[in-house]
Amino acid sequence: MEIIIATGNAGKVREFKRMLEPLGYTVFSQKEKGISVDVEETGGTFAENALIKARAVWEQAHTAVIADDSGLCVDALDGRPGVYSARYAGEPCDDKKNNEKLLKAMDGVENRAAQFVSVICYIDPQGKDHYFRGECPGEVGFEEKGDGGFGYDPLFMVG
Repeated sequence: MEIIIATGNAGKVREFKRMLEPLGYTVFSQKEKGISVDVEETGGTFAENALIKARAVWEQAHTAVIADDSGLCVDALDGRPGVYSARYAGEPCDDKKNNEKLLKAMDGVENRAAQFVSVICYIDPQGKDHYFRGECPGEVGFEEKGDGGFGYDPLFMVG
């Protein structure tokens, strides 16, 4: 079965391919399928934003589509950056600037508890949407570590 990943984020496409191709799915990015959509993530929840992205691609392809919206929800920041994680430091989106802003916001904060939240919207070939939510508890580190990740990976420590 063919599935299109509704994102322009190459890191996410790699992760979905790594997970789904061994299960027998043929996975394409929207770019590989020649689909160019520029959607505004205007939803107030991860599920709403995932649906907005998935539906925009499904409307062009009429085949199975997966989109996600995910972000880091920090307890001490009342859940921020949350649905604004990708653009926390403003446009254009920049992982390094987002991490720097988060470190600044957490300066002197003892409670560093956070959750990485991801909601996947899968639209089947018939156009019905299905949702899957996962949360990974952890905490915000004091400095960036590691390499090969993207987003808040250098700061988020699984707990």
